Order: sequence, then C-alpha cells, then structure tokens
Amino acid sequence: MSDTRRRVKVYTLNEDRQWDDRGTGHVSSTFVERLKGISLLVRAESDGSLLLESKISPNTAYQKQQDTLIVWSEADNYDLALSFQEKAGCDEIWEKICQVQGKDPSLDITQDPIDESEEERFEEIPETSHLVELPPCELSRLEEIADLVTAVLSSPIRREKLALALMSEGYIKKLLGLFRVCEDLDNREGLHHLYEIVRGVLFLNKAALFEVMFSDDCIMDVVGCLEYDPALVQPKRHREFLTKTAKFKEVIPITDSELRQKIHQTYRVQYIQDIILPTPSVFEDNFLSTLNSFIFFNKVEIVSMLQEDEKFLTEVFAQLTDEATEDSKRRELVNFVKEFCAFSQTLQPQNRDAFFKTLANLGILPALEIVMGMDDLQVRAAATDIFSYLVEFSPSMVREFVMQEPQQTDDDVLLINVVIKQMICDSDPELGGAVQLMGLLRTLIDPENMLASTNKTEKTEFLSFFYKYCMHVLTAPLLANTAHDKNSKDVPEGSNKINPVCPGALRFMRRIIGLKDEYYNRYIIKGNLFEPVINALLDNGTRYNLLNSAIIELFEFIKVEDIKSLIAHIVDNFYNALESIEYVQTFKGLKGRYEQEKDRQSQRHSRSQLFICRYRRDARSLDEDEELWFNDDDDDDDGEAVEKRMEDDFSDSYGKYMEAKKGTFWYFSLVFSLSLETTLYTLHKQRQNSNTYTALVGLVDYPDDEDEEEEDEEEEQSPRKRPRLSS
Repeated sequence: MSDTRRRVKVYTLNEDRQWDDRGTGHVSSTFVERLKGISLLVRAESDGSLLLESKISPNTAYQKQQDTLIVWSEADNYDLALSFQEKAGCDEIWEKICQVQGKDPSLDITQDPIDESEEERFEEIPETSHLVELPPCELSRLEEIADLVTAVLSSPIRREKLALALMSEGYIKKLLGLFRVCEDLDNREGLHHLYEIVRGVLFLNKAALFEVMFSDDCIMDVVGCLEYDPALVQPKRHREFLTKTAKFKEVIPITDSELRQKIHQTYRVQYIQDIILPTPSVFEDNFLSTLNSFIFFNKVEIVSMLQEDEKFLTEVFAQLTDEATEDSKRRELVNFVKEFCAFSQTLQPQNRDAFFKTLANLGILPALEIVMGMDDLQVRAAATDIFSYLVEFSPSMVREFVMQEPQQTDDDVLLINVVIKQMICDSDPELGGAVQLMGLLRTLIDPENMLASTNKTEKTEFLSFFYKYCMHVLTAPLLANTAHDKNSKDVPEGSNKINPVCPGALRFMRRIIGLKDEYYNRYIIKGNLFEPVINALLDNGTRYNLLNSAIIELFEFIKVEDIKSLIAHIVDNFYNALESIEYVQTFKGLKGRYEQEKDRQSQRHSRSQLFICRYRRDARSLDEDEELWFNDDDDDDDGEAVEKRMEDDFSDSYGKYMEAKKGTFWYFSLVFSLSLETTLYTLHKQRQNSNTYTALVGLVDYPDDEDEEEEDEEEEQSPRKRPRLSS
C-alpha cells in the first residue's frame, strides 16, 4: 500500500509497563466472518503478514491521544496502541470505532472499563446525567472543587465524567487563571486547594487533559500550582529552576520549531513526573500510566525527528571531531550525544538498531577516540557512557572498527588502547570509571559473544589483533611491578623473603596452562617462560612453603594431563637442573612421560620407513619386469607402435607413483599432527565435562605413576642446595 495515512506502528504494553513495538504496517477496518464483527486489521508492510486482528467490541474503551494514537485494552490487562504516521488516518479509524460503538467522534474516549460492582450502580444512573456538575470556577468555590476532584478518584465512572466536564467547559484554563489571581493576592489557602485540584486532575489519567495542561501556555502555571503543597512550610521553586537554572542549550541550532517545542515539553513533563509529583501509592500506581505513555511517545518522536534530520547530525559530528572546536563547545556536543543515546533506549529493538547504525555511519566511534583521550573529566565520563551504549548494542560493530584502525593510526591512539589507559589511570579513589571500562573491555574480548561464519571468524581475527596491538598496553603495569630490577632491589641477596608478586604471576601462568590450549603453550615455549618459574623453585631452596607447593603442583598438572609439547620443552631444556629434586617424583615422572613419547615416535618412524621400503622394493621389481618385457622380440608388424604406446603409458603411471612416494613423509607428518590435535581437543573436552584433576593440598607422592614404584631411602633427608639456572 502507498497510502501513508493508514501507516501505523503496533505497540503492546509489557509486564514492566513499557511499550513493545510489534511492527509497522497498514491498518484497515473490515468485517471478519470468524469474529462476527467489524475488526481492526494491520498487515505488515514488509511481507503482508497479519500483525493485528482485533474486533471492535461495543464495551471496549478506546482512547485517542496526541492526535495520532489510539489506545485500548483487551482481555486481562492486555493493552494495545496504534501510532499513526498521519493525523488524518487516525481520525478515520477513530470515526469507524465510534460508529461501531455509537459514540460521538468528537470525544477522545469511548467509555471507561468498569468492574462488576460498579456496573450495577452505573445502570441505575439516568442517561441524562452523563457529566459531573462542576461548581462555578470562582475563588470562593475552590475548596468545593478540590473535594469533588478528590472524591471521584476512587470511581472509574466518575473519573471519566469529571474529565469530560473539565474538557467541555474549558475548565482547566479557568482554574489556571484563578491560580495567577491567588498568587498575586498571596492567598495561601486558595493555592493549597489548587495544588489538590491540579494533582487530582493529573491522576484522572486522561491524555486529552494532558494535551491542555502541558501546552506551552499552561504548563508553567501547572508547575506553579504544584509548588504549593499544603504539607510544606514554604513552597518549592520549581518554575525558577525550569526557567533560570535549567537552560536549554542548542549545540547546533534547531530550525524545526515543532521539534524544539517537543523537546521543551518532554523535559518539563518528565520533571513533573520525577521531581514534583509524589511517589504514587500502591492504589495510585496506575493513575499515571497515561503520563508514562505520553512521555514515551514524545521521546520516540524526538529521536525519530532528529535521526531524520541528516544535516543536523552531520554538523554535530563534524564539530565534535574538528580540532578547531573549543573545549567548552565539545563538552556540550558530547553531552548532547550522550542524552541522545539515552533517549534511544526508549526505542524498540529494530528502531534502536537503525538509530545506532546511523550514528556509526556518521562517525561516532572516531569521535569517541578523540574525546575519550581528553583531560576534561566530565567529557571523558560522558564519552564512556556513550561507548557503553555502543558496546551494549553491538560488540561486533566496535570490534570491526578497531580492527581497521592500525591501517590509519599509531598503536598509542587506538580506541581500545585509549580505553585501557583510562581504566589504568582512573583518578577516582573508588575506581568507578575503571570498573565501568573494565566491564566494557571484558565484553569486547569475551569469545562467547563473538560471531563465527564460514567465510570469517571474528574470534580468531579480533583476538590476534588484540594480542598484537593491545596486550602490551594492558600488561604494562604488571610487567612494571615484576621487573628484574624491582625484584633485586626489594629482595636482597641471601634474604629468605620471596617477592609477593611471584605467587600472583605464578597463579596467572597456572590458569593459562590449565586451559590446555596449544596456542598459549607455543607462546610459553617461544618466550621461555618456564625459566623464571624454575629459577624461583631453585632459589626457594629447601623451604617447604606456598611457593614451593604451587610450583610443584604446576608441573604435576602438566605430567598428569600429559601436555606433550610442554613436557618435551621442560625435559629438553631444564631436566639437568631438576633431576636432583627427589622429595617428589614429579620430575622423574615428566622424564618418564618424555621417554614414552620418544618411544612411540620411534615406533611410528620405523613403521613409516618399513612402508616406504615396501614401495621401493615394489618399484624395483616393476623396473626389472618392465625391462624384461621391453627386451623381448616381437615379430608383429606393428610391434614398434605397441611398444611406444606401452612405454608412454608406463611413464605416466610411474611418474604418478613417484609423486605419491615423495609425499609419503608429508602424509605421515600430517597424520601425526592431526592425531596430536585430536588428542588435545579430547582432553580439553574431558576437562570441561568433569573434574579429572584435583589440585595438590600438600606435597605427596603419586602412586599412579609407573616410574614411581621405588623410592630412595634418602627421601626423608633434606635435599642439597640446588643450582640456579643461568639466564
């Protein structure tokens, strides 16, 4: 359909009293045979599927709000809303609803839901009394008006009749006129009555009344009435705050007057709800549901209008990233973007997706890279909040951006490195900003939320990027605190004191090895990271302490889990220094595992050599047979042709065979490699599924090792001082 008048969004109210967007489509009213009545139908504009099918019931209360909304309830507490793109379409459907129910289309509500106890009383009310009779709007009758408004709040029927009366007689503006008179006369009693009246009118929960009360010429008088709470000795100064303290700053001039008015209205109504009105009691909880909806749809409209104004947003980001922009101006810009992102949280998922994609296309991430590195604490805090919105929305989008940065900039100004530095250098004693950034960084490097597809593996690409460009920044403080010169300065030679950083670093290495990931194992081997661990064990001497137990447990884990690459590295490079340690059988066990693996490899090699020799022998036999065949005389006339053809065929076959023979070593190497990887993967899965290994509690022998059946009689004696590895 091309008719935009009937274009609507379908909303449902969830359990948290928030509106969920069910989709966009076109609405129509037609007779549905299955439902036996005129019904509202909404079909999705994307695929024509049915988004809504709702029969217009004669007893359902429909309400029109803000000229483009129709709201009603179905079943038990199931609220629905249609948000029209154009007022004309809303009026057409509203007239159809009123026609089915026999109501006057000039009204903004058809009827109010009633319970059984009140329905009986309602039937007794004469049809002529459809309005509450309001007292004359005079100073002397304010107390009577206040009593009337307070009395009707407990009855849905009377609330509806009072709302109709207030609308039909233009009563609200008359009351606000009396407020100005009372304030001029300093009539505190009248002002207290007006507070009760205005508060009660808000609790009527009627959108039509809100349209009047929150209009430009009425809203400040409404705020004024709410300043005079009878429970307060002195009135509040809300108007002074809204007009003088709270200044509306246009970081970029807004030329759309309707948008500017909507922003002002939304801020003031939100202020009334959050600051001025008291917290509703349990019985008043639903009295302001329409006010919540009023604010919600205002915010949706504001975000949509700003998002559609490409010129406005383009100018915002241009100034935000311009080096010539003054710091104060940039502070205002970043605060605007932060508030803009906060407003977007009211949008439904698909609309929020479009919103953040728009920001990404406009360059929000490069802009954050600039402002997060500024010295202004307020700017950095606002930028961090914006960054959190983006990471929460799509970690993958942020990762994709940062992986493209090294092509354009230095490592020091990469966005993630800026985040890491801000986290490390947080000046807040309570580390509030650091904790927030740490959570965002953890989300970004968490492999569980990384995407994987057939043609692209985000996990591999991003983690490789992170280790190459960012890990050195993250670990710089750790390395600074574990440097050799610091150890030598803090731990004098010959002292029994162990650097307290050593067990912390050892636990970190133990956790990495516990992953049994060959990627990390190869890195440990390449960096020779076992040398400082073994030096720490040797320097610890004969002391039986936590450090000694932790190191022994580390090597015992490697032995029990049979991590072949690490076992080979340890035995090849460090066994001479470790073989003197006899009070545990751990290192002898490692040697035993090493020898077993060498034997297995030797047997595999022998089998492969035997296989190759068989091929060679078969080839030689083939050579001899072919030579005899070629030497035979053939008296056939075409013997030479046949001989030539057979020779060519043999050459092709022999060439293919030789290629296969050359690949023999490669084949066995590949099989062995795949076998090793499969074994490591199986061990990894077994460790995830069950606790097959228990950490050492103390230094004990391990009877399950085949190489530990016999022990030296000198085991109970203290071992001699072990030599230190040369670095």
